[in-house]
Amino acid sequence: MLAFLLIALTVVGLLTFWLHRRLVVAPGWQTRWRYAVTLLLVALTALAVVTAAGGLRWGTADDTRPVAAVALSWLVVALYLSLALAATQLGALALWLVTARERRAPVLRRFNRVTAPVAAVAALGATAYGAVEASDPTVTRTTYSSAQLPQAFDRTTVALVTDLHAGVVHGSDFARTVVDRVNAAKPDLVVLSGDVVDAPFERHRAEIAPLADLEAPLGVFAVTGNHEMYTGSTAQWVAEWKRLGITVLSNSSEVLTRGAETIRVAGVHDREGTGEFAPDPNRALGGTTDAFTLYVAHQPVMAEVSSDRGVDLQLSGHTHGGQVWPFNLLVPLQQPMVEGFAVVDGVPVITSRGAGTWGPPVRIAAAPEIPIVTLRRG
Repeated sequence: MLAFLLIALTVVGLLTFWLHRRLVVAPGWQTRWRYAVTLLLVALTALAVVTAAGGLRWGTADDTRPVAAVALSWLVVALYLSLALAATQLGALALWLVTARERRAPVLRRFNRVTAPVAAVAALGATAYGAVEASDPTVTRTTYSSAQLPQAFDRTTVALVTDLHAGVVHGSDFARTVVDRVNAAKPDLVVLSGDVVDAPFERHRAEIAPLADLEAPLGVFAVTGNHEMYTGSTAQWVAEWKRLGITVLSNSSEVLTRGAETIRVAGVHDREGTGEFAPDPNRALGGTTDAFTLYVAHQPVMAEVSSDRGVDLQLSGHTHGGQVWPFNLLVPLQQPMVEGFAVVDGVPVITSRGAGTWGPPVRIAAAPEIPIVTLRRG
């Protein structure tokens, strides 16, 4: 985790320096504008870093949430600013090649003065669009068929709720939106496949209170994700889930019954867990080979250590579908799939893009979703 933070800080620092060069130095603005833009860049970056490190502790969580949202959204603006300004440098290179040497400096300065504001508007527009997109998780529907599914469970619907990331940015109002949309879909079963929370328990406990209102005749189940481990209060969060009426699958399974027929829902702790929260697929899937088994694991990659153990369908999240383009292109470096359905080492896996966001409350080319999976016999 420390190595990740150091790398992230280095990248953010270099990104800020690049923006300063392209937005302030290259256009040759007057001194007062240089100071103003430089100060704004440094202030926004510093605020984003402090927020990401959990440093906004004044007032209540509701007080700091708008500030955190703006600060973290700046990271997306900075990303798209960098991409846009990098693209404009191709135009600058062409101008440099065709312009006489004595005229290059003023021509390039005018070019940069035009393209810098255009890049800024484009980056702000894309981020604003992504913020609106991220605020509206929609119900999506898919079907999974298996000859192993007992007849009594044919047409059973499962709501896959993942990656709420309740905490610094997403409050109880967002959780309420998700709960209302899940309940409106009237699923038979609800599974929360990790990263339900993304902040310390003491300050952000209230954010998930609406989860107590989730309704499903076959039950509501949850497993931990990597961000539960990062909060430093995993045990408290798991205890709170139980208090809210959620059955926590701690490397364990439960039998679901309809009439004389049964299936199992099994769940494993996230691979980032240690000690009592370390993942144990053997324990989670023990005794499940004789029944149709839904396996809840936060990360799709867990299928690679769960093949040949009786898993009929794995339900996962974690990837966010990349959340912000072009990060979807990087997900395959860590996970065997980005979203949707895939067979991983013989294990059928459905991976949701998730309902919430990590860090910036922004999604671009990776709309938030609440999948409803209909199980069919066949």
